[in-house]
Amino acid sequence: MHNMQILKTRKISTSVSKVECYVCGKGLQDGHSIIAKTLPNGIVLFCDLHYSLQ
Repeated sequence: MHNMQILKTRKISTSVSKVECYVCGKGLQDGHSIIAKTLPNGIVLFCDLHYSLQ
């Protein structure tokens, strides 16, 4: 006789967005590093060139 457990699975929702600079639209594919900064209206992504201007 086997001891069996039936596990309930939950659905997990995820979302994906393109990683690119809020100012110029360049990203990792263009050779830039991306930095996230939390602003009052949400999280914004900047490339290494535009983050230094903030």
